[in-house]
Amino acid sequence: MLCGILYVLHTGIPWEYLPWGLGFGSGMPCWRGLRDWNEAGVWQRLHEILLAELNAAARLDRSRCVVDSSHVRALKKGGQHTGPSPVDRGRAGSKHHLITDGHGTPLAVLLTGGNRNDVTQLLPLLDAIPPVRGRVGRPRRKPDALFADRGYDHDIYRDQVRARGIVPAIARRGTLHGTALGTYRWVVERSFAWLHGFRRLRIRWERRADIHEALLRLELPRVS
Repeated sequence: MLCGILYVLHTGIPWEYLPWGLGFGSGMPCWRGLRDWNEAGVWQRLHEILLAELNAAARLDRSRCVVDSSHVRALKKGGQHTGPSPVDRGRAGSKHHLITDGHGTPLAVLLTGGNRNDVTQLLPLLDAIPPVRGRVGRPRRKPDALFADRGYDHDIYRDQVRARGIVPAIARRGTLHGTALGTYRWVVERSFAWLHGFRRLRIRWERRADIHEALLRLELPRVS
């Protein structure tokens, strides 16, 4: 069943077209398995286990985190968490909002409509970071600094980030390029490139938001 889910995720084919000859069985049991495992929190627990192992091996950079978003076209009109995309002529779309550590390891991902402003998901992304175990002491959730592009330029949100004990390093609108923030932010763009290398994530086919989110969460441990 898991192999069938991964096959759909990689190829982007409809669930009902999953080839019987590969030994995966019917596509709909795989779809239901993806739904049920996601509802049971399986993908989230796997992601937290991997983060703990990376932390124990000193392979997480918790000194800073990086946030960004990416548009994906939604071909099922009227689905949950879709909206007119301002970068795709108003067509229905969704946004993937991602936060990574300083190395680009995904910490959390959120799904919204394509018309949702990036900055509105800044605090929810910080809240979605799980407590990372793997070392002696209290599990850590809070990075030291947060890097973001001009889409997150808002002083109210800067103040709220500071109130959490995090230093905001957010580019300001109207300033010239060359602030050197890109030397830190590129890692989240690379992580998006990895995620969207899977055809089922590059275009949103699922009308149900929970199914698309399940595919996103399934890929976080693999991208990590």
